[in-house]
Amino acid sequence: MTGAVEPLDVIVLDDGMQSVAVRLLSPTPQYGYYDAEIVIRSDFVNATVRTSFNADDLDDWAALLEAVEESDTEAGESDDVLTGNWPGEGRTAYLTFIAEDPYVVEVHDAPSTQISVRVPIDLKAEWLDGARERLVTVRRVLGV
Repeated sequence: MTGAVEPLDVIVLDDGMQSVAVRLLSPTPQYGYYDAEIVIRSDFVNATVRTSFNADDLDDWAALLEAVEESDTEAGESDDVLTGNWPGEGRTAYLTFIAEDPYVVEVHDAPSTQISVRVPIDLKAEWLDGARERLVTVRRVLGV
């Protein structure tokens, strides 16, 4: 790992009882990807799996946050449940974010162990603001 610094939270989904977070481990990309880890904490399971993301994935996370806000605004108008993967499915461990009540985050280590963990998280209304602020901080640190 190059450019080691204190881990920086990219994503934090936490209801005080259980959480899923994505932590940046290095601000220096390796072959265009930033080294990170997904951290799950609950009374049932505590786990960490390595992942990676690039600048485009940060754009995807911003778009997913916007879609969640729109979905929450339109709640009750449709039976469709918003879901999104981050980072993109296939190349590394990833999250599937499901905008149900409560929110659900699935952590998939598909390319390696093929283990998945499903974590319901009762996020408070202001979580989106915190997620956006965190994204701005990460972009500033990475210069993207």
